[in-house]
Amino acid sequence: MIEVYAHNYLKNLLKKDALLWPHNLTLSRLVARSLRRRDKSNILLKTSDHNECWPGVLIPLCLNNSDVVLVLTSAQKRRLLQLEVPRLKQEGLDLALWEGNEPPINGQVWILNHMELVAAYRKDYLLFKQLIIPEADLFSRRLREAMSIKLLSANWDSLSRAYPCASSALVNLHERISRKLFSNATRPDAIVRIDSCDLIALKDLIGTLPQPPEPWNSLLNISSQDWVSWAALEHKFLDWSWHFQPLEPLITFRKVFKENPFITLGSSFSNELNCLHEIFNVNVTLGGPIKQEPIKLFVPFRQPLPNSECFAEHLLEQSRRLILGRQGLTIIILDDESLLRKLTAQLAAEFGKRVIYQSTAPETNGVICCCTSWWLSFSEKLPSAEQLVFALLPISSLESPLTAARVEAFKRQGLDWFRDLLLPELLVLMPKIVLPLRHNQGRIAILDGRLRSRAWGTKVFDILQPWIPLERLLPD
Repeated sequence: MIEVYAHNYLKNLLKKDALLWPHNLTLSRLVARSLRRRDKSNILLKTSDHNECWPGVLIPLCLNNSDVVLVLTSAQKRRLLQLEVPRLKQEGLDLALWEGNEPPINGQVWILNHMELVAAYRKDYLLFKQLIIPEADLFSRRLREAMSIKLLSANWDSLSRAYPCASSALVNLHERISRKLFSNATRPDAIVRIDSCDLIALKDLIGTLPQPPEPWNSLLNISSQDWVSWAALEHKFLDWSWHFQPLEPLITFRKVFKENPFITLGSSFSNELNCLHEIFNVNVTLGGPIKQEPIKLFVPFRQPLPNSECFAEHLLEQSRRLILGRQGLTIIILDDESLLRKLTAQLAAEFGKRVIYQSTAPETNGVICCCTSWWLSFSEKLPSAEQLVFALLPISSLESPLTAARVEAFKRQGLDWFRDLLLPELLVLMPKIVLPLRHNQGRIAILDGRLRSRAWGTKVFDILQPWIPLERLLPD
């Protein structure tokens, strides 16, 4: 009766720590039941902070950890080892963990990051394992990055030296693609999508070579229909790198989910696991967040749209107003690289060294200008921020080759690519981006005019609840 034991341990823990997420009691029973029955469970957690859910996941694992794989990011692993495991020990519970590249032989919980998970899958190490995936709403994104392939000039050179007989053909192919890329680039250091015919030509050439080394050998297994490739140009050196990523990586891992038991812990707003819906035999939506203090939200009326001529001027003016008089750290998030660098330079010209670009060493009243992915990766390493400014909503741009290819795939299926793809991804990201500010009781400003002028803007307002409107900027 693992469910009963886990439930009793958590009841004792809740008596000592009243701030724990109360739905951990139900979560522990669900996780324990899935471990015992080896179910295929999808548990949707209505809380923006998944760190609140660790006790409900880990206590059942202390009681039954046989053949379990826990898929964690580096930040999740750090929290597990530094905070959660010591807390369990204080309650008399020991969690046996294994961090090797090969599966454990003594029944410990095997901790893998997403790259290690891909490697274990390719070596058939996941047979009969039960996967537990926290933050499953971001699993596809992280899996895509783990499966990505990157070719540099050094890789071309090493392949030419390894196979002198193919050196001339490799050089000719590289030069032909280079001329095409640089002639089609619309700006310096652009990112240019590569035609599938060039990938086919490369695979045909590699296929004639005996035992090509990595990463070349991996290219033989990718499909031009299911993968997208692009080049990142470096005009200064007349060089470029070739990047490959799968459109929907869960399709590749579908066999694992079909054959193995698993527990996914995600957000009810995610559509990442849609392709696995018919596989689940347990599908539960659990609880809601603990009552939180509302966050201050500044969204002026009648803001210009991002494609208007005055938008850059609007960003500068509003950013200046938001920074003036602030004594704490300000974060400005903008996913348009050229516009971000321009805004950073303009603000630095006025506020000096206070303004920095994607650096983890800000001044006390500093301003960090960064993209969404950088903030999500480094927010834990920064001092507490007082203010978070969205210059643009973090909606994936169609200028991204990956996004463009995924949108094309949705169009071919007759789906609404914005409401079925881009909007759900935005709704998943927003709570995670603002979470550090909610903990610090900071304020949020959104300078994107689409939030009030588009019907879907109400969904963004809803996902940010609880909040109170900040009608005007006043000095502290």
